[in-house]
Amino acid sequence: MTDLRVATANAASGRTGLGSARDLPGWAASAASLDVDVLAVQEVDHLLPRSGSADQTAEIAAACAGTGPAWSSRFAAAVHGTPGRSTTMRPAPATLPHEPSYGIALLSRYAVRNWHELRMAPARFVVPVPDEQRAALAAEVVTPGGAVTVVATHLSFAPLRAAVQLRELVAWAADLPRPLVLLGDLNLPGRLPARLTGWTPGVSAATYPASRPVVQLDHVLLDAGGTGARLIDGQARTVGRSDHLGLRAELVLDG
Repeated sequence: MTDLRVATANAASGRTGLGSARDLPGWAASAASLDVDVLAVQEVDHLLPRSGSADQTAEIAAACAGTGPAWSSRFAAAVHGTPGRSTTMRPAPATLPHEPSYGIALLSRYAVRNWHELRMAPARFVVPVPDEQRAALAAEVVTPGGAVTVVATHLSFAPLRAAVQLRELVAWAADLPRPLVLLGDLNLPGRLPARLTGWTPGVSAATYPASRPVVQLDHVLLDAGGTGARLIDGQARTVGRSDHLGLRAELVLDG
């Protein structure tokens, strides 16, 4: 039996609560304390002026690695520019290393043999701000017990659009190797993501708002694909001063 510890956490671009103050080092240290092997992060800034033009993915990876070997990591841009206004962002057709962007990140203690990216159209209406294009990022992670595909995503805040995006993600992931674990802020409540995907939920816990959680928007789902894989020991955890709780779970490979 081999354990793979995974987590999903919303970084809120390193901002504290709803304010503009930044504390990415504190958030990254809190994320590192989850003590996982693979971490999916949502709301990540990349070279944006509002967050000091920092490469937040690199900073989080460094915190997770500590004094040990460097982690594999990748940022996937959902939009170029700053989200929140149509005049300050545009859909990202691809991740450009030197372009200020906003999106998601996936980090792994173990080597990654292949990376895959998907982009999904936003909701068309504005409530209360324009929705941004969404992204999914998959890593084929080579663990001591074999390869595992981990997918990170952050879906639309418009529930109907999020449901469409989740189905699109499932179709895109059909040809990726199994077992496959989906980690992310899906903006869909409770057991709905499991019903839409047919995949197994790993954690049942309210995650939003972090101060007094009443609904689960963040999820860990497993598609074992016929292999001897299962999710155990899932729990919600506070991660820095994000407005979401993170989720931590263990994937056991026993076949």
